[in-house]
Amino acid sequence: MDIKALQRPLRDRYASDPDSAPITLSVRSAPTDLADPLHCEVTPDSTKGVLWNSGAHPAVGGVGDTPCSGDLLLAALAACQEVTLRMVAANLGLELTHVEVVAEGDWDPRGTLAMGREFPIGLTAIRCSTSVRLAEGIDEERAARLLRSAERYCVVLNTIRNPVAVESAFRIEAAETSD
Repeated sequence: MDIKALQRPLRDRYASDPDSAPITLSVRSAPTDLADPLHCEVTPDSTKGVLWNSGAHPAVGGVGDTPCSGDLLLAALAACQEVTLRMVAANLGLELTHVEVVAEGDWDPRGTLAMGREFPIGLTAIRCSTSVRLAEGIDEERAARLLRSAERYCVVLNTIRNPVAVESAFRIEAAETSD
């Protein structure tokens, strides 16, 4: 696949009209059974009809039949790392014969269960390991460039490493009344 050809018109447009480059990604909760406190679905606005299931982790009372939100966070990292690696390899003309990305996160559920302020809420460490096998005959310099570029251009990896400001607003809406 010719990644450069796919990206050329985008690069040209962004160069001639810089205001067209920034976008806002959004994901929202999807309607589900509110009587079930252990499960939900979310949907990305950019891909209509796609639903991602999520649920509470068994360590906090979930049943373990769907990925928890921490799994989804780690999945976003693994997916971004692999797609970025694949795109960079295609751009460099390198043939991949194997790719495996493993993302792990350390978490102590006692914080989520409100068992004391000494227990953190959220992941305390994340590790991402990417293993790549290239077709024979690839030189070391190009292989090293592949790995450096994949790490440099992975959006999720760089967002986690260099956290952005996060705004969060919670509100209660008035109940609907029937007249």
